[in-house]
Formats: sequence, C-alpha cells, structure tokens
Amino acid sequence: MKRRLWIATLLACAFPSLAAVPVDLATLDREMTGPRTQVLVLGSVHLSEVEGGIQPGALDPLLDKLAAYTPDIITVEAISGEQCDLAERHASVYGPDYCASTDVARTATGLQIPAAIEKINAALDTWPKAPTPAQRRQLAAWMLAANERASAYTQWLQLPPAERRAGDGLDATLVALLNTIATRQNENYLIAAQLAARLGLPRVYAIDDHTGDNIQVKDRKAFGTSLEQAWNAGKAELDKNTAIEDTMAKARDLLPLYRFINAPERLNVLTDVNVGATLRATSAEHYPQIWVSGWEIRNLRMVANIQQTFRERPGVRVLSVVGVSHKPWFDQWLGQMQGVDIVDAEQALR
Repeated sequence: MKRRLWIATLLACAFPSLAAVPVDLATLDREMTGPRTQVLVLGSVHLSEVEGGIQPGALDPLLDKLAAYTPDIITVEAISGEQCDLAERHASVYGPDYCASTDVARTATGLQIPAAIEKINAALDTWPKAPTPAQRRQLAAWMLAANERASAYTQWLQLPPAERRAGDGLDATLVALLNTIATRQNENYLIAAQLAARLGLPRVYAIDDHTGDNIQVKDRKAFGTSLEQAWNAGKAELDKNTAIEDTMAKARDLLPLYRFINAPERLNVLTDVNVGATLRATSAEHYPQIWVSGWEIRNLRMVANIQQTFRERPGVRVLSVVGVSHKPWFDQWLGQMQGVDIVDAEQALR
C-alpha cells in the first residue's frame, strides 16, 4: 500500500498537468451527436411600468423579428400553475396572495389546479393541427383553472373574433377575465402570447420561481433599507440609461428600445448596480449578500424550468421572454447546459 501511494505521489509531482486538469463542463458536448437546442433570451422592460402605456402597434416590429426566429417554445416570467398549487397549500410559507386566485375558474369548470393541469396535458398530447373553436374554448377554460393565464390568452387569440364567446367551459365570468387580460400592458400577453398565437403554438410556459428567494429575516424594514442603500451607490450611469429607456418606451416603434436594453454595454451597467454594488455593500447582518444568494437561487431555478420545457425535445428553438435584469444569468447558465447554444439577441433584433 505504501509503495502504491509513493508511486502515485511521484507521478503527480513528475506530471502535474495529469493531476491538476479540472473537468471542463463547457466543452463536454464538443463531440455530441444529435441536434443542438437554440435559446434566445429576450430581456424585456416590464411594460406595466411604462408611464402612460405603450402606443398601439409599437410592438409589431419587435414581434416581426421574433417571428422570424420561429421559436418552437416560448417561456414567460410567470409562476406556473403547479407552483401556485404548492404555494396555496403552504400559505404560511409563501403568503395568501402568492398567485392570482383561480376561484372563478374553479367555479366555472369544477376543477382545482391539479385536475386542470391533468386535463391540459391530456388535451395537448393529442392536440390536432386544426383545433375547433370549441376545443380552444375548452382548453382556455382549463388553463385559467390551472392558473396558466398567458397560455389561456394564447388560445383565446387564436379564436376567430366571432368565436371569442362563452361556451365549452368558458362562462361569462371567464370571458370577461380574458377580455380584461387583453387590455393589460404585460409582456407575457403583448409579446409572448401574441407571438405564440401568430405561430400557432398551443401554449407558453411559465418558468418563474420564488421558492428560493422567499427570504426570511427578522427585520424586513432594515433589510429593505440596506438593499436600497446598496443599489443607490454609484448608479448614476444606470439612471442615465433608465432616462433613455423611458423616452424610447413612448415611441411608436419599440424595437430600438429592445435593441438598447439587450446590448452588452447596457447589461453590464445594470448587472453591476443590481448585484455588483450589492456585493460591495457593508452590512453587519450581511443583508445585501443574503439578497444576492436569493437572487441567484431564483435564477438557477428559472433556468432549470426553461430546460425542463425542452428536455424531451432536443434541437428545438426556444424564446425566453424575461425581465432584462435576469438576462445575463440566463445567457450564462443556459449556455453551460449540454447541447444548448445561446442565440445572440443583438443579431436576432437587427
């Protein structure tokens, strides 16, 4: 035994490169066979925060660019019905208003979230190329019962205007809810659902996750104050960019805005203030560092949720519509997955 250990030590000293070469996961798929999955991460402003709202048709040039990419899967920054069900059963952990209520959809369909998800999955397993209006109305009702509102709206948009009515599981209350959704300034509806409907996709995928950033601290006010102080430090450059974005958001064409916010220079500034300045901040309780840990857990779980959407479909084209502050993490971590290539957003939006 001693002789074998001596030989191993001698070899390690004589050939240090043999002993010190780490595993390089970034190149593990270099000889992979089979199709590679393409992922385009579109960093978005939260349209609900645009003062005065966006102008009619302002997103059309952006949608044209995204349609040219022809995604097979579209994901959105929203909580899935499955996680809403989890949160509802653990209200003491997540609070009573973690997700929007499904009470009206439950009344209309008689389905709680798990049963509604089961109905959706069964329907999509045999979904026809040309669904009838009745099938679309029924699926939209189940999706509302499952708290998958952006997917329900995707089905609603694919109905001829005359068929956007009650029936087949949709009662007058759910029709009113879908008409309300149509008025909301939200990128999940105005970008993702609109694009999915244009491309004939049956749904979008909700991939947000707050199970890891549900931070528990005794003094929440002090925690928030500490974070505000960290973010306010050295954010002059970010303020300049924000002012530019606010002006661009009022334009009749929002494609230049999306080009601007997805540019690496802008992302570097945003990321440095969002996380870099937070890590540089001092706090006796280490509040800023605690927040960053929660932020990274959230992004890790969101990225895993995205991979789950294409797990059984290698080689598809994926579009992830997400708040722009998430984009650097999505690009980095999705790009490290085996068999996945990141599509350059700047090139896609040219």
